[in-house]
Amino acid sequence: SKSLSDEENLKLFGKCNNPNGHGHNYKARLLISLLFSPQIDPVSGMVINLTDLKEYMQEAIMKPLDHKNLDKDVPYFAEVVSTTENVAVFIWENLKKLLPVGTLYKVKVYETDQNIVVYKGEETASE
Repeated sequence: SKSLSDEENLKLFGKCNNPNGHGHNYKARLLISLLFSPQIDPVSGMVINLTDLKEYMQEAIMKPLDHKNLDKDVPYFAEVVSTTENVAVFIWENLKKLLPVGTLYKVKVYETDQNIVVYKGEETASE
């Protein structure tokens, strides 16, 4: 965090506080909602075409984040600390711009098998 001293960053982030950066192999899972989304298309039987969803994921997640130094290569993280929580928010915001209204329900980001962040957007965060 740019707002903390080197000592405070070390204390807060531990081994993840490396001045040269460090890597993660994040996994992201999306949950699509039938509750608030458009109806299931009677012809395709889908709420959203999976080919389209893959393209949206490529545009919203892979293109901006894959094999990138989040702090140096992704403008969003120039001012936002690149925690898993903020990665989940970034993915949510990017996907929400591309998906049909009401379709995106939840984003889960796995930093490790034990460190998982679930984000459902601001409007549902209190539920």
